[in-house]
Amino acid sequence: MTGWPEELAGLPEWAPLLAPSEAERIVRGYGHTLREILQQPETWTATARQIADAPDQLREALAAGAIRDGGSLAFTGSGSSLYAGECAALPVQVSLGGVVQALPAGLLLTHAAACLPAGRPFLLVSLARSGNSPESAAVVDLLLETRPEGRHLILTCNGGGRLATRHASDPRVRVLVLDERTNDKSLVMTSSYTNLVVAAAALGLLHDPVALERRAAAVASVARELVRGHGESLASCARGPFASAVYLGTGAALAAAREAALKMLEMTGGRVGVLTESFLGLRHGPMSAVHGDTLVVAFLSPEPHARAYELDVLRELGRKGLGAARVLVGESLPTELVRAGDVGVSPRGLDALAEDAAAVIDVLVGQMLAFFRCRHLGGKPDAPSPAGVIQRVVEEFAIYR
Repeated sequence: MTGWPEELAGLPEWAPLLAPSEAERIVRGYGHTLREILQQPETWTATARQIADAPDQLREALAAGAIRDGGSLAFTGSGSSLYAGECAALPVQVSLGGVVQALPAGLLLTHAAACLPAGRPFLLVSLARSGNSPESAAVVDLLLETRPEGRHLILTCNGGGRLATRHASDPRVRVLVLDERTNDKSLVMTSSYTNLVVAAAALGLLHDPVALERRAAAVASVARELVRGHGESLASCARGPFASAVYLGTGAALAAAREAALKMLEMTGGRVGVLTESFLGLRHGPMSAVHGDTLVVAFLSPEPHARAYELDVLRELGRKGLGAARVLVGESLPTELVRAGDVGVSPRGLDALAEDAAAVIDVLVGQMLAFFRCRHLGGKPDAPSPAGVIQRVVEEFAIYR
C-alpha cells in the first residue's frame, strides 16, 4: 500500500492488518475493503478535482433541468447509492435554490408519474457504483421513453457499466465516470459511496471550483486524523458485547446513519440487528428498540440549533438507562455525555465542515465499526455473505411496464 496509509503501520489496530502483503490480505478476505476504506481521503480530493475540471458539462446538465425555473433535480439510486443522494440533497437544494430530492430507483420504477409531475422539466442524477443494477438502467430507459423532456446525469464509478454506456450517445444524457479506484471490488460499498457523495454535493459548488477542492482537502484532513487517532477505540468498541445497534442522525447525517447501519448489517451478515432513526424520531416508538445490549451510534450535527435537540435525546437515553456503549461523533462533546465505556470521536476540524462533508466523516466511522465488528465475529469484510444471500451487484430480475 502506498501513500498516507503507511503512517498507520505502527499503530496497534492497523499494524497487524497492514503487515501482510496486499495479496495475502485479499486471500484472508479483508484486503479490498481495507484498501478501499483507507484510500478515501486521496480519492475525495481526486473526485473534487475531476468535478472542478468539468464544470461546463455539469452546468449544462443543471441548466437543462431548469432547477431555478420550476424544474427539479432528483438524485436516484438503490441502497447505498440512494443514501449518497440523500446525504447531498438538502445541501444542494440550499445551494441551487430549487427543489432537490432523493428518490429510490425502485420507487421511480413503480411510481414515476407521482414522483416527477408531468409538464415540468427535471434533471435525474443517477448515482451508481457498478451501474449494472437492474433498476438503475431500467429507470433511465423508462424515463427517456415516457418523459422525453427530462434530462439525465449519470455519476458512476464504472465506465463499463450499463448506466455509463447504454445511452452515451443520447444528447439528453451526460455521463461522468469517477476515478477507477472508486469502483470498489469489495462486496460492500465504501470509497464508492463517499465519492458519490462528494460528486453529488459538488453540483451545488460548480460556481466556485476553488471552494470545492478546498472542501475536499478539509474533509480528507479530518478523515486522516480520525483513522490515526480513533482506530484503536473504535476497534475496541466493535469487540464489545452488543447484539444490536441504533444509528442516529439529523439532516444529511440521517442518511449517513442509514449507510453506516447498512455497513454493519452487511458486514456482519445480519448477525447485528440495526435500526436507523432521526434523533427526534427516536422518541416516537423506535426508542423501544434500544435495550441494554444495544450500541448507540450518534452522529451529532455541527449546527448548534440541531445539536441542542440531539443532546436532549442522548440525555433522555441516559436517564432511562437505555443502551450499552455509545459512539458519539462530533467536536466539543459535553463531558457528562461521554461515560465510561463510551467512545467520543472528535477529530479536529469536524464541526467546521459543511453538513454533507461532515456526513462523509460519519460514514467513515460507521465503516470502521463494521469492518472491525466483522473481523471480530470471524467474518470476511470483502465477502461477508458466504451463502451468497447478497452480492456485489443485485442479480437480474423482471422489469415490468
